[in-house]
Amino acid sequence: MPKPTKGARLGGGPAHQRLMLNQMAAQLFEHKRIQTTETKAKRLQPVAERLVSFAKRGDLHARRRVMRQILDKSVVHELFTEIAPLVENREGGYTRIVKTGFRKGDNAPLAVIELVLEPVNPKPKAKKAAAAEAPAEEPKAAEETEAPADEAEAPAEEPKAAEETEAPAEEKAE
Repeated sequence: MPKPTKGARLGGGPAHQRLMLNQMAAQLFEHKRIQTTETKAKRLQPVAERLVSFAKRGDLHARRRVMRQILDKSVVHELFTEIAPLVENREGGYTRIVKTGFRKGDNAPLAVIELVLEPVNPKPKAKKAAAAEAPAEEPKAAEETEAPADEAEAPAEEPKAAEETEAPAEEKAE
């Protein structure tokens, strides 16, 4: 878990804050999205993302490290078997915080924190760079395949070249 911030804690003490964030992470993995205050959502985000990173590793040690924070085995099983495969190609940013307004009673700013389970779409710049590299590689491959053919057909091409040079001379005469 990241180092707790200095100053006031979310629940009273550092131990209570840690327990509260671990429980909120379990609820996030169980329900895929939860509504809470903005402050709690911002504090929950690095905790949840770290647990998802462990789940992506998928080994026994990672499972045991997650079990130290999330005590519900069914939630840990869901994290490792359902959530981790969905975010396998994602390099980070497993959660999203969306501000939703203010709470009616105390006017506290509310936010929804949710898991980002959509497949990763590569950036358009990466496509253009890949497209620019791909045609550059294809002519090289084409030149390599045509080079042996040029050597074999070299005597046949020399007369054609001579005819082509004569043709413009005939056109000049006309």
